[in-house]
Amino acid sequence: MGTLFRIGQTLKGRVASYTISKQVQDTVWFARNQLAHETVVIKGVEGHPRVENERDVLKKLQGRTLFLRPLVDEIEEPSTPTTIVLKHLDSDLLTETIKKRLTRKELKHVCRNILEALELLHEHNLVHTDIKLDNIFVNLQEDENDRFSAVQLGDFGGCYPADSKWATSGTRVGTPMWSAPELLLEMPWNTSVDIWSFGTVLISLIYGGDFNLFRPPHVRRDDDEYALGVLMEMYRYFAPFPPSIVDIASDETCAVLAWITQQIPNEQLNPFEWITREEVSKRDNDFLMKIMKFDYRDRPSAKQLLADKWWEEEHEDVPPRIET
Repeated sequence: MGTLFRIGQTLKGRVASYTISKQVQDTVWFARNQLAHETVVIKGVEGHPRVENERDVLKKLQGRTLFLRPLVDEIEEPSTPTTIVLKHLDSDLLTETIKKRLTRKELKHVCRNILEALELLHEHNLVHTDIKLDNIFVNLQEDENDRFSAVQLGDFGGCYPADSKWATSGTRVGTPMWSAPELLLEMPWNTSVDIWSFGTVLISLIYGGDFNLFRPPHVRRDDDEYALGVLMEMYRYFAPFPPSIVDIASDETCAVLAWITQQIPNEQLNPFEWITREEVSKRDNDFLMKIMKFDYRDRPSAKQLLADKWWEEEHEDVPPRIET
């Protein structure tokens, strides 16, 4: 498939014109705003509704929070396909946590902003479905305790209402390593899938680097068994599947869960709540154990998490940050 735009091409929007300067993904470019002389992000794709979806979500929520990456403009020439202009930020969390592990202040700052964004989405019955480190964008500042001057959630192409056909039919969307178990099992899903993904992000930020607790060993991402491998790692750390799950899972899904249970005997489990305090503090572990629930009905809301004791002043229960 050929590229949609070429370097040096000028696109005319409703607010300004933009000159393409760099392609960063198949459907994403950097461009220069000819009026404001600043870098922006251009998104466009042929034959898929992702860009229209992102535009519509951002228009609905525009100006209601500082924690969603805003829509700046929409391209009129060329008129097809739908192409949007988004705010450009300095970096993303995946890049930054690989560069340097987050300080405690940065960790809390980032997590609060993510949850503030999710609270707004969920209040409007919207599910992001793809919460992960590289979809959280940041601006940088000179501060040894907190390098982030802004934290904004982005990429709303897979954001759908919780009562949409995608959600009620259990359509698998998002990125498996960061997805909730019900998404991987193709069960009906709702806003609580974002809460599980937030927990996965928090675990990754605690450890730092390109770490994901549920990355399956010996399975490649394009393998048919990849999602099953992720589910098995979820079970390894957060077993058992609760008896209540039979109320929301089909017989076929229950059979898959039973098979996973048989494949990983108790002696091969590595319960997350038993992880040493040198790795994860008791405070963090307790917070995560509230989130990482296989039955989505047991997970707290973003609003409840924002009111949790986890945000209170910390003392000696938080282990020292050791750079790796």
